[in-house]
Amino acid sequence: MKKLISFMMILSVMLMAISCTSSKAPEAEVAEVEASEAGALTQGAVIAECISATGSIDDRSFCQGAWEGIKAYGDENGLSYAYYQATGDSTTDLVNCIDVAVDGGAEIVVVPGFTWGAPVFLAQDMYPDTKIVILDGEPHSEDYSEYRQEDNVYAIYYAEQESAFLAGYAAVKEGFTNLGFLGGMAVPPVVRFGYGFIAGAEYAAQEMGLEEGSITMYYHYLGNFDVSPENQTYAASWFSSGIDLIFAAAGDVTSVVSSAASQTGGNKWVIGVDVNQGWDAENVLTSATKNLRGSTYQALELYFNNEFPGGQVATLNSSNDGVNIPTDEGTWRFTTFTMEEYENILSKLKTDEGGIASSIPVDTEYATADLIPLEYVVVTVY
Repeated sequence: MKKLISFMMILSVMLMAISCTSSKAPEAEVAEVEASEAGALTQGAVIAECISATGSIDDRSFCQGAWEGIKAYGDENGLSYAYYQATGDSTTDLVNCIDVAVDGGAEIVVVPGFTWGAPVFLAQDMYPDTKIVILDGEPHSEDYSEYRQEDNVYAIYYAEQESAFLAGYAAVKEGFTNLGFLGGMAVPPVVRFGYGFIAGAEYAAQEMGLEEGSITMYYHYLGNFDVSPENQTYAASWFSSGIDLIFAAAGDVTSVVSSAASQTGGNKWVIGVDVNQGWDAENVLTSATKNLRGSTYQALELYFNNEFPGGQVATLNSSNDGVNIPTDEGTWRFTTFTMEEYENILSKLKTDEGGIASSIPVDTEYATADLIPLEYVVVTVY
């Protein structure tokens, strides 16, 4: 393992396809390579990110957040890096993608998303000398019957329910009472976002002394993460029916929900997800974020400092700055909810004052959102 201490300028951006000669991976694709001018290292990427066929490195969400962490660490330390996109979304396709990254010279591979659990379960044995960082998941067999993590894998989870709690709390404090939650799919991270959003709205309503049942919450999983006319139309129908604010927990689907809000007219708003999507549109009130960039950067730093936490599973939450809502001056759009109020609720969440953090429901507690015991929020599942 080599760590280059001088920063070198980025050589080029190349589009290419690679056929893998390994019998384990008959085909995979390199979507894009960015390599620093670092001698022999330009022959391959020392750091790699693998994304699924339906992922996008510029999704303004999960994959992009991890990629920004890789770029930042690579640029600061003169290391070559690349991202590789699988040709399909099956376990075999995703293992193939890791195979190509390893064959390309990657010492450490970052894979974002729960869909990588089964591929990493296999890849950790296939490539024992390659380190793998999996975000939002951990290695498991394809049928979920076995969970096993070797010393070359570091798994990172995020307490999505806490950042969503902050978003829901802030929304009600701002004065919104007609809310919507549009999740991509009913997978654990998205469900945690949804349940946390409900809990935050409930807590704020109780704190404000609102009437019972005074908060309306529409709730739906789209079944995809597509930036599509169909998803925009669905969001528009909610806005037209009286919903004033939609939390879009579905990657870049925020962009079409934002368009729907603009076209509907009136005071319609959106809450973004994963990263600060407020930079993308002025009607994004806030975002329920995960520190994807920072946690990816830190994992790389640990590896290159010979401190890789292999075999460990970390959960990043508000207490370790793993989740929050952004306070950037350019995207803080609250006019009633104050920074002082935010810092106060964040402090309570960090310390679990009054059991505020531990009482937020998570994906394993309720089969559907309308089963959560509530007094102030009325949830209608669609």
